Amino acid sequence: MEPELIRRASHGDRLAFGQLVEMHYDFIHAAAWKWTRNRADAEDVAQDVCVRLANAIRGFRGEGRFRTWLYTLVLNAVRDLARKSQRDRRNAAEWSLDPSMHSEPMHEEDMQELWTAVQTLSPKQRDAVMLVYAEGLGHGEAADVLGCSESTVSWHLHEARKRLRTILGREVA
Repeated sequence: MEPELIRRASHGDRLAFGQLVEMHYDFIHAAAWKWTRNRADAEDVAQDVCVRLANAIRGFRGEGRFRTWLYTLVLNAVRDLARKSQRDRRNAAEWSLDPSMHSEPMHEEDMQELWTAVQTLSPKQRDAVMLVYAEGLGHGEAADVLGCSESTVSWHLHEARKRLRTILGREVA
């Protein structure tokens, strides 16, 4: 039964794919929980794996057990989540335009001056700043929106900070 579902799902049968996900969701979630030890993260990983599975199922060759292959997808999603969390913490510590993150609260006129300066940045730098700092997206999510790589988003933010320092004549926290 499972090999037939896998075959059908890999050929685009949505019903078969749904049955396959239903059959393995508890395993996916349990494996995610073992690695994350956090309910919300485990749910995020499980959902991510199900989305990844929709594309990856075409690549399953049946050379090993499906569950072993599926576990690899879970582990990769857990690793990606850990990297994203680490990157988000590092980025938040590095620079934030959110006044609640500053040790000294920014005055309203300073915030207005900062956002006015942001509007003078190049479109790519401005978009990166707005997506990451105003909208709260991670670098990866911003990269998806902008249609570029995550490292390109990081570079645009780095360049934006340098430009804002020049425009404002001071460090941007």
